[in-house]
Amino acid sequence: MLQGVNLRLLRLPLNVIDRFQPSSMITTNVLDVLSKSYDFVIVGGGTAGLVLASRLSENPSITVAVLEAGENTINDPMTSIPALYGQQLGNPKHDWGFKTTKQRHSNDREMPSPRGKGLGGSSTINFLMWSLPPAVDIDAFEKLGNPGWNWDEFHRYSRKIEKFHPPTKEVADLFPHTYGDDRGSSGLLQTTFAPHVHTIDAILQETFVNRGIKRLYDPYQGNVIYPSICAIVVTDKAIKVNGTWNASCTIDPKTWTRSSSATAYLLPAQGRPNLTVLTQATVLRVVFREDRNGGDLTATGVDFVHAGQTYSLGAQKEIVLSAGTIKDPQILEMSGIGRRDILSKIGIEPVIELPGVGENLQDHNFATVSYELDPAANHQTLDSLQNPEGIQAAAQLYAQGEGLLRNGVGVFAYLPLIDIRTPDALEVAAKIEKEIEDYKDTPGIAPGLIEQLDIQLDTLRSKLSPELEFEVNPEEGKTYVTIFAFHVHALSRGTIHSKSNDPQDDPDIDPHYLEKDSDMDLLVQGIKYIRSIAQTEPMKSAYVGEELEPGPKCTSDKDVRGK
Repeated sequence: MLQGVNLRLLRLPLNVIDRFQPSSMITTNVLDVLSKSYDFVIVGGGTAGLVLASRLSENPSITVAVLEAGENTINDPMTSIPALYGQQLGNPKHDWGFKTTKQRHSNDREMPSPRGKGLGGSSTINFLMWSLPPAVDIDAFEKLGNPGWNWDEFHRYSRKIEKFHPPTKEVADLFPHTYGDDRGSSGLLQTTFAPHVHTIDAILQETFVNRGIKRLYDPYQGNVIYPSICAIVVTDKAIKVNGTWNASCTIDPKTWTRSSSATAYLLPAQGRPNLTVLTQATVLRVVFREDRNGGDLTATGVDFVHAGQTYSLGAQKEIVLSAGTIKDPQILEMSGIGRRDILSKIGIEPVIELPGVGENLQDHNFATVSYELDPAANHQTLDSLQNPEGIQAAAQLYAQGEGLLRNGVGVFAYLPLIDIRTPDALEVAAKIEKEIEDYKDTPGIAPGLIEQLDIQLDTLRSKLSPELEFEVNPEEGKTYVTIFAFHVHALSRGTIHSKSNDPQDDPDIDPHYLEKDSDMDLLVQGIKYIRSIAQTEPMKSAYVGEELEPGPKCTSDKDVRGK
């Protein structure tokens, strides 16, 4: 799926190359960093870290330093050109390249766990879709004891950061995009409806509608909420779940380049004398000062490695950890914060015993079904970028603000389990409820996890948030289409822990994929639903031959589980 652009053949015109020159003014050298004092030291110049750095440094009296382990990748064509999404995965310049431990319930596979590396973090390697989570999922944070973490506040800030651009006439003429007037209009993050493979998206959206799924006018309105990639609608008085819609992308239509936290928040702040950014600086641990009277510890700085040398950097006010889901637990454990048994095993003296560090990892995975499209339909997928003539033609068009290299993502759908309408969907729902109740009775289970499971159970029963998301992705090399079924609320919980006392060793990432059998049941239901889509017009007439993956020989639930 992700091999659509032959990068070895990509030769950009000079006027495009000039646009993608590195922004060297943004970063500095280590001696300059060490020569100053800072109020705040931010660990990680990724999606969240750069937003915070920008906001804090708006006050000229506050000094901020950002330490980023990756490189300065701003204006790198790989992270700037929209249609190259997915190509960064596995590239060590842009992706940490983490892998999970062998997953016992997934045939002992080691799964890739991509995370963005470099300024902008994962906002430079994601698949460009601009989406908001469901209100019930955000409100759950407040229910679990975090005042102010609710949908109303979240939605207010989501509008504040966005600058939405209506679709261009070219895009609007090819596909019936709809949108309301409740989008952000003055934020720094640029969003729009990008060009997409509109012929396939039109087929799939009409097929979803023919299967009884609602076409949503605008999933971005204040009373319309949706998670991750697909859609969910909740109104003030009635609950309306389900939806198929076309997603906005984090793309600036003025330049047809990716809008990330680096371009949206760091570039405008690069001239501030109170903001300092150092790349290729890997933070090892947080340094503490102990109160002489036996009181609380105070975080006073960090140790980091740059060009093979170890340095220390202090902060007058706060150390902010924003190194991401995978690195934050490791840095905490390297600093002596975490579970006593984990720290003792790797030879680190506990400083603060905090048993939640690295625990309760909840990650979603997916299953796919692939079909070959009718070649007579002449779908404009990215397959033409596999050959020298096609990619050079695309590069020339891109220089003029045209062509396939501007492409973003397209149509998605979201469903609660009850609306899947497969023959055994209700039976699976009952099984999930029982497994959640049994999970709550696990000896030694944390009270906080029981509260989470209660919310997850309420969500499953109420249809306020869907359980499966469906993504349509045209493949390359030939005219293929792959339909993805993703978990939304996986029941399995995993861990991220340091495996040694070397901060530069990757941690053990063990999401316990499919440990809870209902997670597998949901994916099986997802595959069944996709197959029902393939037997519904107009999708039924859009593909040729047999199903490619999992394939026609994979018929029973047992067969699907074995894949």
